[in-house]
Amino acid sequence: MQPKKNPKADLTKKSVLFLQLGLILVLFVTWQAIEWKTYDKEDIDTGQVNMDDLDDEEIPITEMQNTPPPPPPPPPAPEIIEVIEDDEEIEEDEIESTETNMEEIVEVEEVVEAPAEETVEDVPFSVIEDVPIFPGCEGLANNEERKQCMSKKIQQFVNREFNKDLGSELGLSGINRVIVQFKIDETGKIVDIKSRAPHPRLEREAARVIDKLPDMTPGKQRGKEVGVMYSLPIVFQVQD
Repeated sequence: MQPKKNPKADLTKKSVLFLQLGLILVLFVTWQAIEWKTYDKEDIDTGQVNMDDLDDEEIPITEMQNTPPPPPPPPPAPEIIEVIEDDEEIEEDEIESTETNMEEIVEVEEVVEAPAEETVEDVPFSVIEDVPIFPGCEGLANNEERKQCMSKKIQQFVNREFNKDLGSELGLSGINRVIVQFKIDETGKIVDIKSRAPHPRLEREAARVIDKLPDMTPGKQRGKEVGVMYSLPIVFQVQD
């Protein structure tokens, strides 16, 4: 006897699979039921503006009010000065005059200013009115003779005192010249000696000799003692 059903159509073989699918479906439905939530339509904000609500809104009308300024403060009350009468008499002090009696002023006689003393500068020997007098030239009659006497006496003194061997010691040769300038001051003393020579030792030697000149009678210009400038050339020859 042959079976009526096709063995391939036997569903009992897949009963376990169907059972599992059924359980999964039941669990999914149960989970959705638990998670399901409901909301009121009024609580849902859809992001849309209700224009009807805007029409009903009332906007208050504000008015600009001109507030008047406050009134100025009242003027201050005038100050009342009360005059108090003083019955006491005040004795005034007498102020003595400090003016000097004109009769007591002594008249001063006219003051005569002393004439300013004229300062005379140093005068060269060639133009001096009264030349200085070298010792030994006092007895000469006129100014020109005293000039010649003074020049002669100075030359003789220098030739006697000057060290002529100094030129050869310094290695000089031929004719050598030393220029000396000095002043005979208002008292007749020799001052301000200056010299110029080929060698510093010659300059010092010339100054040493001139410094040994004796004091003289001072020269005069317009009757007043003045300083007299004197120049003296010292010339010597060194023998080769």
